[in-house]
Order: sequence, then structure tokens, then C-alpha cells
Amino acid sequence: MDANGLFEQIKKKRSYLCIGLDTDYSRIPRILMDKEYPLYEFNKQIIDQTHDLVVAYKPNLAFYESMGAAGWVNLELTVQYIREQYPDIYLIADAKRGDIGNTSKMYARAFFQHMDFDAITVAPYMGEDSVKPFLEFENKWIILLALTSNPGSEDFQMTELKGSNSKLFQTVLSTTSQWGNPDNMMYVVGATQASMLDEVRKLVPNHFLLVPGIGAQGGSLADVSRAGLNERGGLLVNSSRAIIFADPTDQFARVARVKATEVQAEMEQLLIEKRIISAK
Repeated sequence: MDANGLFEQIKKKRSYLCIGLDTDYSRIPRILMDKEYPLYEFNKQIIDQTHDLVVAYKPNLAFYESMGAAGWVNLELTVQYIREQYPDIYLIADAKRGDIGNTSKMYARAFFQHMDFDAITVAPYMGEDSVKPFLEFENKWIILLALTSNPGSEDFQMTELKGSNSKLFQTVLSTTSQWGNPDNMMYVVGATQASMLDEVRKLVPNHFLLVPGIGAQGGSLADVSRAGLNERGGLLVNSSRAIIFADPTDQFARVARVKATEVQAEMEQLLIEKRIISAK
């Protein structure tokens, strides 16, 4: 799926919602804990209730890796289910990989060939040779960490570089945008950094941005959207805990749909406001 394909999904669903499948075993309803594949069963119900409201799902690998081999089976079943039932959904492996070239190539094979994700989050700290192997796979994407939503992001990302009048995150954006293109590279920009989105858009006006941090982390969807949307949509805004763990009972999936519908409705209005779609 290229950027035009993502834009078509945004227009079709009147949404740019990405739901993070950060499926914490300790928080799933007790009724699922005795299942053979409890994370998969939880994800399956969330997916069935929300697939028509979202453009993407983003499993965070830590929640699966923490369960060892069983966690990987739950993840693979989740990916397989989405691919079979809802093939137009864009799938992101939130893995934050990035290593020397030969190792990156193996990571790329794991997530693009073996597991058939559309995209993987990548840390750019080790430079171009650690990123390029991911770009060798046709119709696959990398999502580079640029300006994250966590408090510690200021430790390095906002550091001003000597002699350049630019911050580290700005150098990351301007440099890495030459490695790929808007059809195979997007950037993580946290919703809590909405005030910086104008600066981000000056450097990467045409790239998609993956924006975590609305919901539980307190980011403003309206602020992010007004600064970050471009003429092809250009945003995937992620919400995880605020949707998937909105209700701790066996009604969790139904309540997740209610929460996702609320976000989608706000996104629809923002798309209309930006004249990206027309009012019905």
C-alpha cells in the first residue's frame, strides 16, 4: 500500500484512526485468561468491533515478546486474522528496531516477509546503513522515530546542534527524508508535541506522520490534526489504552467500538474542516 492507498482508506472510512493493540495480559478480562491464545482472542474481538472505523492497527511488540514463544503465536494469529478478514487494513509492527545493516535486513525479513506487516517502526540513531535494508522491500514502509511523546524526548531530540541553528529532531527529519520517499517512509511525531508540528511539516510536508499520544497520554486530536493534516491526509493518529481498555468487563469490545466511534466522528469533522472530504 502506497500513500495514495492510505489516502483512499482515509476517505472511504472518513477516519485516520490507528488502534494500538498494546494487549497487556494483566488487563484483559478474566473470561479470556483461560483461552489457549488469550491475547489473540482479545484482539480478535477488538478488531471485529472496530475494523470499519480504522485505517490501521499497531501491535506493540513488547506486549507479545514479554510472554515468550506463546506471545509470538498470539501475534502471528492476530496478523493472520487481519490479513484474511480485513485485508485493506494497514498493519504496523511497533518494534522500534534499528541495528547494523546485516541485522536490520534480518529484522526486515522477519516483519515484512514472515509476518507480512506493512510497516515497522525504526530508530534512526545508527544512521543510513541501519535504515536502508528496510527500504529494500517493495510496498513496505518504515516509520522513523522523529519527535516522540514521552517526557524523556527532550533529553536528546530537542538538543540544539552546534553551528546549525537546528534541533536534533529537525536534522533527523531533513537528513532521513532523502533516504526514502512519501510512499515508503513516515515519521513518529507524538501528539504531546503538537506545538512543534508546524516545524515538522516545513521539513516533511508530504510524508505521513504516525501520531501516538492522544487519549491516555493527553494529546489533543484537534491540535494535531489542524497542524498535521495535508492534502492527502498525511496522518495516522494512534490511540491504544483509551480504546482497548476502556472497559474491564466482558463488554470490552462493545465499549471499545463506542470509544473508537467517538474518535472517528471527531476525525470526520476535522477532515471536512480541512476540505479533504465533503460533508455527507
